[in-house]
Amino acid sequence: MSKETIKKIGQQASLTKIDTGKIPVAEVRKMSSELIEVTIYTDGACYPNPGGPGGYGITLLCGDTCKEQSGGFRSTTNNRMEVYAAIKALEMLKTACSVTLYSDSLYLINAMTRGWLTRWEKNGWRRNNNGRVSNIDLWERISALCSIRQVRFVHVKGHNGHYYNERCDALATQAMKQGDLPADVGYEHRTSNEDARQIAQEGQPCRKCSTPVIKRTPQKKPRPGQEYFFEYYLYCPGCKTMYMVEEAKRYVETQTV
Repeated sequence: MSKETIKKIGQQASLTKIDTGKIPVAEVRKMSSELIEVTIYTDGACYPNPGGPGGYGITLLCGDTCKEQSGGFRSTTNNRMEVYAAIKALEMLKTACSVTLYSDSLYLINAMTRGWLTRWEKNGWRRNNNGRVSNIDLWERISALCSIRQVRFVHVKGHNGHYYNERCDALATQAMKQGDLPADVGYEHRTSNEDARQIAQEGQPCRKCSTPVIKRTPQKKPRPGQEYFFEYYLYCPGCKTMYMVEEAKRYVETQTV
């Protein structure tokens, strides 16, 4: 198989151990045939997002076995729950496996299949615009897990009648409604320290004039070919400053399974 063919396959679902390019293709095929095949579906939920209670749901399929797992946190974000679900799913595996992981989160899938995670790590967890990557604590964990496992990430369209995707959504939604949820330490610590000056939630004081910001919905629809859009933004009614929120970023679905 040529490098060009492998690259095209990677656009749909990458083979992650992230550095598998160093392993001959014949060896990858051999390893794949010897490993137990596992299929995983994951989903995350948070409402209100960001900052509200959140949950994650997992369905793991191996032969005739089906296992489910779910959990939640008292304050988190939807993106964190999507990534956390994948982490917890991979941590469920106790033996060497060939894993196909399905998620409706393009935030997760694009990071794992388009080389974003590798680039972030090489750049010291900074984006191309020199802004700091969100949820570093989770990206470090999933990178470590994928470095010792063979994982293929595949996008499935959410809320489209897919049984296991819908099941994971139900698990995540149910989990976030439970009482006495634990703290998402990575999120709450980040909010109170590292990102204390980041304007991410309605009601925070504007950095310029200290007026509480409000949430607004863009009037323009995404343009054809646009990779992502913002579902909402934060606006200061005092000085009219706009704040684009990372958690409001939504990727345009171009692939379905």
